[in-house]
Amino acid sequence: MLLKTKILKAVLPPVIFDLLRSVFGRKIPFYKAYQVAVRGKNGVEIGGPSAVFKTILPLYQVANRLDGVNFSNETIWEGALRPGGEYNFYKNKEGVQYVSDAADLSGIESAAYDFLLSSNCLEHVANPLKAVSEWCRVLKPKGVFVLVLPKKESNFDHRRPISTFEHLLEDYTENVGEDDLTHLPEILQLHDLARDPHAGTLEQFKQRSLNNFNNRTLHQHVFDMGLIEEILEFTGFDVLQRHVTQSDFFVLGRKRGDN
Repeated sequence: MLLKTKILKAVLPPVIFDLLRSVFGRKIPFYKAYQVAVRGKNGVEIGGPSAVFKTILPLYQVANRLDGVNFSNETIWEGALRPGGEYNFYKNKEGVQYVSDAADLSGIESAAYDFLLSSNCLEHVANPLKAVSEWCRVLKPKGVFVLVLPKKESNFDHRRPISTFEHLLEDYTENVGEDDLTHLPEILQLHDLARDPHAGTLEQFKQRSLNNFNNRTLHQHVFDMGLIEEILEFTGFDVLQRHVTQSDFFVLGRKRGDN
């Protein structure tokens, strides 16, 4: 299902793709609990905007305001971005566009937001614990975190092993940066090119991957629900909802705070 979706996204105009997702995409169970958590509130999204939050988990429609963070002012997913400009996440709704690494939100004050969204982004981050710790910092006490991550079985990572929490903790302790290519040999060996139509040949994929600092296309780590829960526990979140589809993991977390 995820492969078909990625192919459609590659060949269809964005407006048509979003329309098809909204018409045919089935909402995840308990989506209303996620909506209640963000309704009328102000948030920030890392690595968006995402069709997921318009369709199968419709949150943009109920949020009051949403700022956006992307790693560069030019990405292969969003095209050209203007730092400090508008973050147009849904129809007539907009916030502020930040350009910053996911693990460095130093331009944003602590406890600035009621909620944070991230869909299919954390797998591209070299230091997930550092990133999620930073996401926790910009949330108010008891702020809400909505995380969506891909299941390896549904994409080109299906041959790769699940990352271990011990490995993520080592990356965190050593303050690994986004220039890290430790996983590249494993990726080149196990990445299923047949499920990644944009990757080209193995040599083309290798050259693109060597330039990952500039394009951030690599899936640095591979997740399952157990690992996700360990990450949230370590970074100061309680899990309120969890759901697994054919292609993704969905988690609703809440930042721990004073009662």
